[in-house]
Amino acid sequence: MEVVAILLVVVIAILLYEYRVRRPDQIVVAEARDGIKVRTARLYPRHFSTPIAKTTHSFTQTIEASAKGNLDVRIRLAVTVASSPAHLPALLNVGGWNNDAIARAAKELETMLLGYVKAHTEQHEIEELSSNTIRESLRKHQDECRAVLGIEIVALTVVAFEPVNAQIADAIRQQEQARILERTETAEQQARIAAARSRLKADEEIATLENTLASKKHDLRKEQFEKDAALAAQRAEHELRLKRIQLDFDRDEMRLLKENPELLLLTPQAARLAEASQSMKNARTVVTLAPGEAGQGTELLGMFHALVQGAVEAYQKRKKS
Repeated sequence: MEVVAILLVVVIAILLYEYRVRRPDQIVVAEARDGIKVRTARLYPRHFSTPIAKTTHSFTQTIEASAKGNLDVRIRLAVTVASSPAHLPALLNVGGWNNDAIARAAKELETMLLGYVKAHTEQHEIEELSSNTIRESLRKHQDECRAVLGIEIVALTVVAFEPVNAQIADAIRQQEQARILERTETAEQQARIAAARSRLKADEEIATLENTLASKKHDLRKEQFEKDAALAAQRAEHELRLKRIQLDFDRDEMRLLKENPELLLLTPQAARLAEASQSMKNARTVVTLAPGEAGQGTELLGMFHALVQGAVEAYQKRKKS
């Protein structure tokens, strides 16, 4: 019984010594017949497995290269890498079966980056080189680095780029300054041209709107004039129609009076004439009147007498017939 207990204790001790708990930031790989395999279990035997960290690894690198004309330049890179789960065999071949496989692969990446940068700078003039062109050139080789080294380039930044010769660096800075000033001046001129075009376009639109407004006012005045002319024509036609009606009425009245002279006594003119004769002064008073006033009174009496006599005669003739 004691032997069994001792053996159990030994087995437990061996298990505790051999097996480790896989952390979430680790990839545990082991050798298999067809290559390597990834252990997904929570526990793994440490002597038959290799944990690889999933965390990133960063480093900086300063590269001395030459542009066309054998002009030396200095480039400083900042790179961040991580393991590529799809290329673990390449990572183990480069970094070995060690926990620091990513760091070892990063050392190999520095050598590859050095070659890429020198190959790029030697093909271009120093004026053509810049941080952007170098970074874009290195990004084209990311797939190659991933396949060869088994690491993923998470970030790659060109921290600095400058010629080694101070005079050349100063000349490039002056050239860049002149280019920036020229671009700024060009932008200002373009802005002035754009502003002038905007003002011209606004003036044209305003003139067009004013012309349209004047045309509409002219059309409204013309329409109002036509309405006024039509109204005046209608008014004149109405007045003419009233005058024609009045003329027809007077013609009928004259014809009626001509046929019936006795009706003259009923006309307003005869009434006014009678009133005038009634308001005449007596004979004695007439004698004392001035010659003009006496003649006027005698004329009114004569007119009224002639009117009455004519009406009586017409009535008698009509009665006899």
